[in-house]
Parts: sequence; structure tokens; C-alpha cells
Amino acid sequence: MSPDRSSPPSRLWIATALRGGIVLFFLYAFLVGIAFVEAGIAASGEGFQDRLLQSVSHPLSGLCAGLLATVLVQSSSVTTSTIVGLVGAGTLPVELAIPMVMGANIGTTVTSTLAALGSLRRVDEFRRAFAAATVHDYFNLMGVAILLPLEVATGVLGTLATALTDVLTGAGFEAGPSQPGRFRALVRMPAAWAESLLPSGAVASVVLLAVGLVCIFIALTFITKHMRQLVAQGVERAINDFIGSGGGLSGIVMGIVVTMAVQSSSITTSILVPLVAAGILTVRTAYPVTLGANVGTTITALIASLAVVRPEGLTIALVHLLFNLAALLLVYPVPWVRFLPVKLAEWTAELASRRRAFVAVYVVCMFLVLPAFGLFLIG
Repeated sequence: MSPDRSSPPSRLWIATALRGGIVLFFLYAFLVGIAFVEAGIAASGEGFQDRLLQSVSHPLSGLCAGLLATVLVQSSSVTTSTIVGLVGAGTLPVELAIPMVMGANIGTTVTSTLAALGSLRRVDEFRRAFAAATVHDYFNLMGVAILLPLEVATGVLGTLATALTDVLTGAGFEAGPSQPGRFRALVRMPAAWAESLLPSGAVASVVLLAVGLVCIFIALTFITKHMRQLVAQGVERAINDFIGSGGGLSGIVMGIVVTMAVQSSSITTSILVPLVAAGILTVRTAYPVTLGANVGTTITALIASLAVVRPEGLTIALVHLLFNLAALLLVYPVPWVRFLPVKLAEWTAELASRRRAFVAVYVVCMFLVLPAFGLFLIG
């Protein structure tokens, strides 16, 4: 239920408090889901770990796996949260998880690209909408093109994230099976109870993994839905203020804040597409908000790391944050590089508006055929 603006203040307060309570409940359910995934992985034995490592033994196969998984579930939050669970369980090394996180960053852009198809029959509107959507594609591709080779060559993101994890651990981050902490024990209690009821082996692993993934997906769906309704008026005001401010840094900040609030970069970027399509925003003024959304979406993986025992779970969550911050700092401050994704997006949109078949080819090849082929060929 959405609170009516004309309702008495007491009813609005009750509705807001109720929604806040629902969000907190599903936030707990989300963390429980991560704990179930971790328990399911632990119950699967070394055979599962060997198969997983063989399938993502190359950085490019990890990139393709993260991209394809995100496209299939339509949520980078689900993918990155699952990766945190895998790393936190000790099944997936941080080094192999980093390309998967980068792939998830590319895969999440499919939602706004599909949102642009709503304007397909109106040529001018579609051209603007498709440019607003694909600018996200090009920026994330550029970020991966710069940072994946750099990471493979130097390990800079993993090293920095590990150092930050050590700092945070020293500041009170409780890790290790002997010191789970009260909050973490409360989060892990349902998974421990389920483990005690299930026979050990493959059955327990499959059930725990399935329950965990369902919990993560449902929890994030409801968190996103209710947070969007809680902050709907604030988002509307922020967009109006942003239009008057002219974008830039304020747009980046708005993208971060809104995405952290609604727990979904896809919602933020999908809101921008119809605004650009209608001519309310230009691609260039919407672009900084998209970059901010990239940073804001990393909050989900950081929250997910609270549910895992091993500090490596926090490390990969920090890698996600550092990757998006690094991409932003490497591209946006440089004048001759800053708007390259915008130019590429506008060129792609112009081509798509003239040849509609190109739209299908772009979406299918970019988000399905190429990652699947890369995973099959390299893996």
C-alpha cells in the first residue's frame, strides 16, 4: 500500500513505520539467505569447489560468468551477494571473484537497455532513450577494459581491498568461526537449524543453496519495492533539484544516494531513461547520475559481507566498491575521456533508430551470445 499524501499525518506516520519495519525484516532475511548460501557451499564438499574453480579459472571466463548470471537474474545485487557468499565460504578465491564482480557490473545495464524499448515506435524519443540506456553499457565496458588488465597484471584492487579489510578487522570487524559475534550468530541461526534437520551430503547442499538464493532474491525484491515507495517523494524532489543544478558532481552524489536508498542501480538508471526520452534531461546531464548509481549499488555487497564468517567476504565487497570508484575517478575527471561513453551511446542510438534490427542484435549479442560464447570457449 502506498500512503496517500492527503491522509492524516498519523496514518502517514504509521504507514511509513510499517514499511520501515518490513524493510528491516527483509534485510534480515537477505542476510539469512547469504548464510544459507554459505552453509550450502560448505555442505557440498571439495568436489563443488573443484568444479567451480575449473569453470572460472580464467579472468575472462569469470567476467563472462558474472555478466551472464546477472542478466539471467536481472539483478547485479543478487549476483554480487552470491559471490560474497562464495568467497565468504572459502570456496571462491578473491582473485577469481574479482572478474565476476566486474562482469556483474556490465550485466546490470541490461535493465535500462530493455527499458528503452518502450519508446521503440517513436523514433526521436527512442533515439534519446536508447542513448541514455547504452551510456551505462559503454561506461562499464570502459571501466572493465581499463581495470581488468590492470588487476590481472598488478592485483591492485585485491591488495588494496585486503589492506582495508585488515584495517576494518582491527577496528572491530568480527571474523573467524570462534568469534561470530551476537548479530552474526542471530543471522546464521536459521541456517544452522536447517543443517541440523537435513542429512549431510549433496541433498543438504542443494536444499541450503536453493533456500539461500530464493531468500536473497525475494528479500532484495521486497527491499527495493518498499524502499522505492518510502523515498519516492524524495527522489522526485532530488531529480527536480538536479535539473536546476546542471548535473556534474551533484548528479553523481544524487545517483549514489538514491541507489543506496532503493538498493538497486537498475531502478535509478531506468528512471533516467524515460526522463531523457521525454526531453526533460539530456544524455549528458543524466550521465553523472548513472555513474553515481554504479557506486551506490555496492552497498548491497557490503551489507551481505555482514553475514559471512571469513573476512574475505568483506574483501570482495570492498573490491566492488573500489572498482566502481576507480572507474569513476579514472574516466570522469579527464576532459577528453569524460564524454566518450556519451558519444558512443549517441552513435549507437542513431544507428538503432535507423535500423531497428540492430537493437535486437545489440541486446542479444551483448548480454547473451558473447558472454555465453566466451564462457564456453574459455571455460
